[in-house]
Order: sequence, then C-alpha cells, then structure tokens
Amino acid sequence: MPDFSIFTDHIDIFMKGFVNTIWASLIALIGSFILGTLIAICRISSVKPLQWVGTAYVEFIRNIPLLLVVFVFFYGLPSLGVTLSGFVCGTLGLTVYTAAFIAEAIRAGIMSVPLGQSEAARSSGLTYGQAMWHVVLPQAIKIVIPPLSNQFINLVKNSSVLGVFAGLDLMYFGDMIASETYATFDTYIFVAVLYLLLTLPLSYGALYLERKLARG
Repeated sequence: MPDFSIFTDHIDIFMKGFVNTIWASLIALIGSFILGTLIAICRISSVKPLQWVGTAYVEFIRNIPLLLVVFVFFYGLPSLGVTLSGFVCGTLGLTVYTAAFIAEAIRAGIMSVPLGQSEAARSSGLTYGQAMWHVVLPQAIKIVIPPLSNQFINLVKNSSVLGVFAGLDLMYFGDMIASETYATFDTYIFVAVLYLLLTLPLSYGALYLERKLARG
C-alpha cells in the first residue's frame, strides 16, 4: 500500500504542480486548437504557398520528438536574446507539437464534408472564409470529436515534459518530492492518480459531447 503520509505531508506541493499542469494544458489546448485549425485550412487552400507551408509544418513537427520541440524554445531562443521560463517554453512546445496532429484531424474532417456544402454556401453569397467558418468547420469538428479528444488527452499527458525544464508542473514537483523523501514508488503513484483526475473527466466529457452531437 502507498504511504499516504507522502501525499498529506506534501499536499501543498502536489497541488501547486497540479494547478500548473491544468494551466499549461488549458493554454496549450486552446492554442493548439486555433493553430491546428489554421494549419488545416492552409493545407486544403487553393493557394499553393499556403498548402506548402501547412504540409511542411505538419510533416516536420509530427516526425520529431516533442522533447526536441521544447528544446528549440528553451535553448534556441536564448541564442536570439529571448529567454523564457521553463513553464512558458514547455507550454509553447506543447502547443506547436499538438497543433500538427490536430491539423491533420481537422483536415480529415473538412475533407469528409460534402463539397456541395461549401458550393451551396458560396452560391448564397458567402466568401470562402465565411463558408469555411459558418458551414464547413462546424460540421468537420463534429465529425472529428473522437480523434480530437484523444489528442487533448495526449496533450495533458505530454505536459509532463515541462518537468524536464523546471516547468513547475506536476511531474517536476513529483520528481522533487521523490528525491527528497526517497519514496519513489509512493510519490509517482500519487502523481499518476492526479493525472487521472485530469484525463478521465476529459475522456468522459468528450464521450458525452460526441453522443450529444450524434443525437443532434
């Protein structure tokens, strides 16, 4: 049985990491969704340079490790005179990395919407942007809720990368407590439980939303 005194004696530290993980995940979730949507639109654009930019972004980012993306922000930006905290670098890296996967999911959703939907919207007087925003994207996002929810859950779990860069997240403080108490197993059991408190509600919430939209 885990030693619960490890948790009770360090609950303030655990909670600080828990809250910071929530903030990092929330910021990265919103940022990656916005960036991923823009990249997806670029990939299906009729403007060739935008297609190239979108494709290059997705193919490059998806095929390198998340840790390397964060390294670019944490160690690369200071060489340009920009120094950011581990929390900010980790969150930025998480946003940029997850956006590539979200872009592919949304692009697949857009491609699955019948072309006649967009043509009908354009014939009614809407611009390309208006047709995409008001007609195509709502249908596309509804279709891709399952893969999007998976990416959001992965994002929360991947936020543990902040611990490598003193990002003050749950994993960072878990490492600190484990090194101080030498109760490695017990500490990481409580860290895992706290991560579950984040991912399980997100998983069930996505399932509820999927069923609700399906009924609609």
